[in-house]
Amino acid sequence: MLHVAFQMDHPSRLNLPTDTTIMLVEEAQARGMACHMYEPHQLSWQAGAAMARMQPLTITRKDAQLHYQLGEATLQPLAAMHAVWMRQDPPFDMHYITATHLLEHAGTRVFNDPVGVRNAPEKLAALHLHDCMPPTLVSNDAEMVHEFAAQHGQVVAKPLHGYGGRSVYKFRAGDANIDTLLEQNREAGGQALMWQAFLPEVATGDVRILLVEGEIAAIFQREPQGESIRANMRVGGIAKPIEVNEQHRAICARIAPMLKAQGLMLVGLDMIGDYLTEINVTSPTGLRAAQQLYGINLAADIWDRIG
Repeated sequence: MLHVAFQMDHPSRLNLPTDTTIMLVEEAQARGMACHMYEPHQLSWQAGAAMARMQPLTITRKDAQLHYQLGEATLQPLAAMHAVWMRQDPPFDMHYITATHLLEHAGTRVFNDPVGVRNAPEKLAALHLHDCMPPTLVSNDAEMVHEFAAQHGQVVAKPLHGYGGRSVYKFRAGDANIDTLLEQNREAGGQALMWQAFLPEVATGDVRILLVEGEIAAIFQREPQGESIRANMRVGGIAKPIEVNEQHRAICARIAPMLKAQGLMLVGLDMIGDYLTEINVTSPTGLRAAQQLYGINLAADIWDRIG
């Protein structure tokens, strides 16, 4: 029997019916694999090897509901696993970065590759295709931020290492709250923020493109609810089917070689209109939405590729 491990958030904190990691676990089980889970703080290194205190993880369905069961925790070398999935949610902080370094000593395949993950934080990775992005500024310099806002009229501010639509703000040029946000940010450590020209197209939603080994595997639109500018499904966005267009294909074709070279098997691109906004490599989601919209099982495709 093959054993696979998932470095993930505790299943009690997940929405089991929609979670991509759980779908990967279910497919592994269906193939007769024994699944184990551990949280990042349970990852260790000793004598040249990475190891973790893991618990057997089983996903069951009862009365159309998903349930999880965890067994007794035991310390195991990652090298004993057929594969390891790095699937914990950001923030992409020093704890996350430390985990990528330890996973380099796994002694088995890790998806996504920890070096690739470390070198491609979601928002900053997109800067390599800055000509495909909306007008963008990465800065904590008040004068530059106000000049950028005056140039574009309305702007959106995002933390560089946030996720799931958290802490995203919209401002008009001259808004005093820009200074308030910059002040709060400096007090929290001075991390630069990403500022982008507001795109009215966000009213109809953003687009999530799922890439598997650089190939377009699924695409859908995430529609925000009410007056929200955030379409993430975590905050109520609704997934709807759309067709792949030439701009989607062109951007994906440019990104694919970089993703393949860095060992990034499962990636989620975010777009608003014709513009690329993020390249999600840490814990990309959307497999369940693709299944519900199109009847496709991307988890099966991924495990077929892993072998």
